Amino acid sequence: MRIPVDLSGLTFIAGSDPEGVLDMERRPRADKETGELLWGLDLVVLGLPDGAEVWNVRVVGEPKGVEVGAPLRVQGLTAMTWEMDGRHGVSFRARLIEPLNKSKSTVAAA
Repeated sequence: MRIPVDLSGLTFIAGSDPEGVLDMERRPRADKETGELLWGLDLVVLGLPDGAEVWNVRVVGEPKGVEVGAPLRVQGLTAMTWEMDGRHGVSFRARLIEPLNKSKSTVAAA
């Protein structure tokens, strides 16, 4: 089950360049619903009660124009808990990740 994340009051900064997500056999991993390739990147998340954190977030399709240190717009962020071989954690997925100051010419070209 995916749990929506309340984005109000949060600020996101790119902590890494986007990279294609690989499966266990080191092949590009595709989204089960759309068939599009998954991409992942680290986001520095500011505005959390206990201070900043770094979250690895996946998104369908390559986030265009994202550079390390750039402020980002994140939409449709969800969290999902997982457990495998005695390990557990939280994974994050977004519907959209793009530069916060995306220019109108970039929008028109997309």
